[in-house]
Amino acid sequence: MNLSDWIDKHADFSPGKVAVRCGALELTYAEMARDVSRMAAGLKAPLGVERGDRVALLAQNTAQTLVIAFACARLGAIFQPLNWRQAAPEHIYVLSDSRPKALFVASPLHNLVDGIADDLPTMTFISLDEDAETDWPTYQSLLDGSLEGVGSDTHASLEDSFLLCYTSGTTGRPKGAVLSQNAIFFNAVNSRHMHGLTGDDEVLVTIPLFHVGGMNILSTPSLHVGASLTLTSMFEVEQTFDILEQRGINLTVLVPAQLTAMLAHPRWQAADLSRLRCISTGSTSVPTRLIERVHNKGVPLIQVYGSTETTPLATYLTIETAQRGIGSGGKTALHCEVKVVDDDGQTLPAGKSGEVLVKGPNVLKEYWNDPQSTQQALKDDWFYTGDIGRFDEDGFLYIDDRKKDLIISGGENVYPAVLENILADCPGISEATVVGQPNDKWGEVAIAVVAKAEGAELEAEAVLRHFDGRIGRFAIPQEVIFVDALPRNAMGKVVKDEVRAMVRDMKEA
Repeated sequence: MNLSDWIDKHADFSPGKVAVRCGALELTYAEMARDVSRMAAGLKAPLGVERGDRVALLAQNTAQTLVIAFACARLGAIFQPLNWRQAAPEHIYVLSDSRPKALFVASPLHNLVDGIADDLPTMTFISLDEDAETDWPTYQSLLDGSLEGVGSDTHASLEDSFLLCYTSGTTGRPKGAVLSQNAIFFNAVNSRHMHGLTGDDEVLVTIPLFHVGGMNILSTPSLHVGASLTLTSMFEVEQTFDILEQRGINLTVLVPAQLTAMLAHPRWQAADLSRLRCISTGSTSVPTRLIERVHNKGVPLIQVYGSTETTPLATYLTIETAQRGIGSGGKTALHCEVKVVDDDGQTLPAGKSGEVLVKGPNVLKEYWNDPQSTQQALKDDWFYTGDIGRFDEDGFLYIDDRKKDLIISGGENVYPAVLENILADCPGISEATVVGQPNDKWGEVAIAVVAKAEGAELEAEAVLRHFDGRIGRFAIPQEVIFVDALPRNAMGKVVKDEVRAMVRDMKEA
């Protein structure tokens, strides 16, 4: 048994039901099952894709992404979605590391791979579109030249490696997390519990499928239960409102940056979201005021905690716990273990902060071509997340910060995420982050880096006064630096290393 069996079985039960739609392309479960079978045959012959081979894709969200992914599952091959927001040198790095046998590329992104062919002569380039000005084979030609079921590897199983996602690379070079088919399966079961997901649901996903959040918070779980999934190629506020209202969407996932854009739009107040059972969110810390505004609309906002390495669901809120767990990452997922440990690896009681560890079938198998990083991250089957967090007495997990972002000032721990949550409530600030900087007296001090809201007149003194009475004096930032905007990666996370470099350069200047 492998993941592609999901599609076949739903095609058997509900052949005419919509499986996935994106733009003008809409596939029923029967049509998707047909295309998955033909794509698997096309990948195997003439391209020669075998069990364990990598198949990469560079494209914005499309229904074809999921056809290729499930075709890989049928063959026991590994699907590698690439971040289309990155530059050509970044693609060369990850492709040189993973050495895929084939690379599917959407026409608008052909320019990103023009110089890659010389570096990877054994890789076959395939155009996702028919209108491309190239002599590459196309997605459709692979389908048309194949017969259903021919060449499929009947030995592919849930134990096979399936998804290769390179981490966002907020520090150093990105690492390729290898997730098994089994991890995708158990993550889907966890998502079903988190969302109350059923085959009757209409699901909307607007975040990129190259990220585990886009692929696995709702997309693959929707196909597991036989729901109907709507994708958008990119996130656009007006389009999102239209789909939510016109298609009667029950479930969607929106990262905080998307929610902020939705809340700022004039349509938010009058939008009919009555069919929306909940919105799930995560990727970065979520300001309390943002959560409360969504709740005031009558829509529960349920937060997830996890990472690329945990597929990602490690902890989550449910609709029933949304109010009680505001600001937390939720409770431990149904098929998962999570604990908080001290520097000696001893489990800490509720209320004590330490490193968060995750264990379960949803955890990565390894980092691709990187046994040293694998050994550092996986110990006795526990994944060491590098995050600092704590459980409360009721079992809700709160994330204080990344371990590497911890600031030790005068021997006291200062958590930037705590300070950032306070800054999120400061009038006149559009976005803010906090980083540590060396200090002769205290070892390190906190520096607030702030972008003003449009038209706001804001002074550093006013920002610092906002901390009075909210946090210990030792933790209050020593300085406020104003910038036009914060550097962010594809999922909206602030890239702290770039912020530190900005602060360093400004101080040197």
